[in-house]
Amino acid sequence: MEDHPIQGLMTTAMENLKDMVEANTIIGNPVQSPDGSIIIPVSKVGFGFAAGGSEFQSTSNLSSDSEATLPFGGGSGGGVSITPVAFLIASNQGIKMVHLDEQTHIYEKMLHFAPQVVEKVQEIIQSADKKQSSKKDTEKKDKQAPTQYDV
Repeated sequence: MEDHPIQGLMTTAMENLKDMVEANTIIGNPVQSPDGSIIIPVSKVGFGFAAGGSEFQSTSNLSSDSEATLPFGGGSGGGVSITPVAFLIASNQGIKMVHLDEQTHIYEKMLHFAPQVVEKVQEIIQSADKKQSSKKDTEKKDKQAPTQYDV
């Protein structure tokens, strides 16, 4: 069976998109700055693809016995969107992610502050426990009979 013309359109478009979008498109090539830091760009990549076609038959060639090749009309298209979202910076001070959009790293901030929140909650619970235990000790002392009397 012969390949349908639309298959050729789709194959060509997909091969070209595959060449454009590679791993280095999302995590870019590292760049070394003069101070020795290495900067790696991180991007968001989106792409779309569409193809369509139709076979045409003229009204004068309507004989059902002949196996005439029908003329084909078609097209395909695609688009790629590359948006930088952050830079990964490795320097002597450590590794740091610098986001270009504030909303992008809300989860990172939550993870960063989670240990501090847990420590704060533990401190609050411990101070509440200490207050309760000191309150119980005071109540016990008040309930005990005095050992000395002032006369």
